Amino acid sequence: MNKGELVAAVADKVGLTRGQAGEAIDAAIEAITGALKKGDEVKIVGFGTFVVTNRAAGEARNPRTGEKVKVPASKTPKFRAGAGLKDAVNNK
Repeated sequence: MNKGELVAAVADKVGLTRGQAGEAIDAAIEAITGALKKGDEVKIVGFGTFVVTNRAAGEARNPRTGEKVKVPASKTPKFRAGAGLKDAVNNK
């Protein structure tokens, strides 16, 4: 499912226009992104948790040349599925 299909599904489920559903989805994504930028967790009960983790600096190899390359430390967003989502996917 891509974003357009998600917008259509939400619009049909809630009875909004596709434009309104698209704005709502965009607003939710912006709110989640903003919270993660500030270092906060976003917990949606029954769905899951969005968190930011720190990735340490390290070394990698260029697959073409075999040359070692330094990889800088970075922050990475992650999603941990909640029990409700896991159960839904596993048909429980």
